Amino acid sequence: MQNILLTWQLSNRHGWGIAGLNIFCQWALMPDVRPMMLFPIEGTDIAIPDPQQREQIRQAVEFSNECAVRLTKMLLAKQQITVDIPVVHGLGNSFTTADEGLVKGAWNLGRIVFESSKTPAELPRNDRFDHFLCASEWNASVLRAHTQKPVQVVHEGVNPLLFRPGSRSGALAPGRFYIFTGGKIEYRKAQDLVLLAFREFSRRHDDAVLVAAWHSPWPNMAKGFQGRLDAPLELNADGKIDVTKWAADNGIDPSKVIDAGSIPNQAMPVILREMDCALQPSRAEGGTNFVAMEAMACGVPVIIARNTGAIDLIAENNCIALERQSPVADIEQLGCEGWGESSVDEIVEALERLYASSTLRKEIGAAGAAFMRERTWQKHAEQLKELIFSL
Repeated sequence: MQNILLTWQLSNRHGWGIAGLNIFCQWALMPDVRPMMLFPIEGTDIAIPDPQQREQIRQAVEFSNECAVRLTKMLLAKQQITVDIPVVHGLGNSFTTADEGLVKGAWNLGRIVFESSKTPAELPRNDRFDHFLCASEWNASVLRAHTQKPVQVVHEGVNPLLFRPGSRSGALAPGRFYIFTGGKIEYRKAQDLVLLAFREFSRRHDDAVLVAAWHSPWPNMAKGFQGRLDAPLELNADGKIDVTKWAADNGIDPSKVIDAGSIPNQAMPVILREMDCALQPSRAEGGTNFVAMEAMACGVPVIIARNTGAIDLIAENNCIALERQSPVADIEQLGCEGWGESSVDEIVEALERLYASSTLRKEIGAAGAAFMRERTWQKHAEQLKELIFSL
């Protein structure tokens, strides 16, 4: 059995954590690999109905936590950690990593998801990686232009036990047109474009409702975000983002906006199945957009921007792609080459198309669900394992 160490924290409330949680659980069920995390695993959950499999995962967590206690002590002491096993390093923009560059394995895979086009400039200072793994063809093409080291794409997925088509629960009032939008609030996620488009669409349709799942563990990072809106985002007295006030400050009837709050990943399908469509017009995605993938898997028709990593989700009739993409100027220290600015008018047009035809919604939703049946975390974990074993 091969031990493999992953260097980021697990969670069911943000992208990296969800990816790690699913990889860990899938590997824990395989007979030839034993996953280990650099940080202790706490307070996470995944939909595994089989009691024997749950016990396997529990034992894997117990073993991993025993090792993590020793490793995190060394990390806190800023000691170099060298292990005689493969290590999968979680890397973001400019090769930032939770292990602060202190962990080195017998073989080192850089699993990188980045949005800044300036990231490849940091490659000369990151020669400790033997191989790079990307979650999108866009990330891979940018890296390949700057390194001779191998670069491979393994697309992220969904848990099909959770994210699958199903009937509505009736939790929301009938007779309304529900538009879902998700992701932490930041410029590249383009919540400003969502609100601008919804403001116009909701003026035309009194039954329109925007359901926003925009909370994250880092509300201060969203504070003051404005983009193309008239008014910036404010935090409430509890230090949390105030979505309905933000919408009202920008000319949207707050009664037409539902703040979904902070939702653990395993609870998302119940909400998604209530929706008529989902809207994800990101300016950039280093991966392929978790919210869009999960909505598609639930049979919800998705409107998505044809740019960066999200292109890997777009196939014939499986979504509505926003084709009008304008260049985005660099912001602060973040390089935006390759990003795309969706047209608000085109977003409204896409919403109108879906609003006008329940048949179209069903056709696109079914095609999206069929597409996502080939994108699962089990397949991702298997491909990642085989890559590591082959090298």
